[in-house]
Amino acid sequence: MTIPINQVIAFSTVARTGSFAEAAMQLHLSQPALSIAIKNLEQALGGKLLARTTRSVTLTPEGKAFYPVARRLLSDWEQSLQDVRNHFALRRGKLDIAAMPTYTANLLPRILADFHQQYADIHVTVHDVIAESVVEMVREARCELGITFDPGDAPDLNFHPLFSDRFIAILPKTHSLLAKQQLSWSDLLNYPHISLQRPAGARALIDQTLAKKGLMLTPAFESHQLVSIGRMVREGLGLSVVPSTSRGQMEEMGLQCRDIAYPVITQDLGLITRRQQPLSVAAQAMIKLIKAASR
Repeated sequence: MTIPINQVIAFSTVARTGSFAEAAMQLHLSQPALSIAIKNLEQALGGKLLARTTRSVTLTPEGKAFYPVARRLLSDWEQSLQDVRNHFALRRGKLDIAAMPTYTANLLPRILADFHQQYADIHVTVHDVIAESVVEMVREARCELGITFDPGDAPDLNFHPLFSDRFIAILPKTHSLLAKQQLSWSDLLNYPHISLQRPAGARALIDQTLAKKGLMLTPAFESHQLVSIGRMVREGLGLSVVPSTSRGQMEEMGLQCRDIAYPVITQDLGLITRRQQPLSVAAQAMIKLIKAASR
């Protein structure tokens, strides 16, 4: 039989004060209501906890044994309530985010710094994975939030676009194409190319867009990681095309970045969450900061 917490509170207060009248006043109950709560508790437990006379209230042996148990239960109950309050007040909690490397390396660190400054007691874990894995981790509830390209037809997910990411060319410092004011895909395809590896969604978008223009990308090298691609370009193995969110990272590696005039290829980048799944207060706070950083 389930025992309501108010019955345990009633018993503990009577045991502590030694008076039904005093306990009823502290609990803002009538004495008959308090008596009923104690009676129901005793019936649920199977025997008397209190011995009551016209002048005093004493604990039965069973009541003496139960009193420290009741105090411990109430302490645990209050601690549990406080834990929930702390979560709502962002004084405690954990948040898992999955995001593409281009975002985690270039845009997310500043957002995390702002979040930590405001909510220092929230533990944040960032899963730095490829776009397809971001979708998978959110879908499987391993992460509350994901930051990736538009997953397309995904009825189980919500997608909130943050901005449109344009693909740009990256070249080593001494590449001959840097003499040109504007670059096109036709220019780029005349040189060895280092590409994102299939089945990356960005690679599929590039292949499909080029095919519509009668162009074909035949990579000399492929990699899942943009950092690896950047290093191969720096070593002179070829040139590449990457999302513009990685511009800062590529320039830090000593590479030159150029816009591509024709055809311009863009892809929406945004937040994904599970449909019909309430978000934690921590996740809601993080979303506000991510949206603000994208304006």
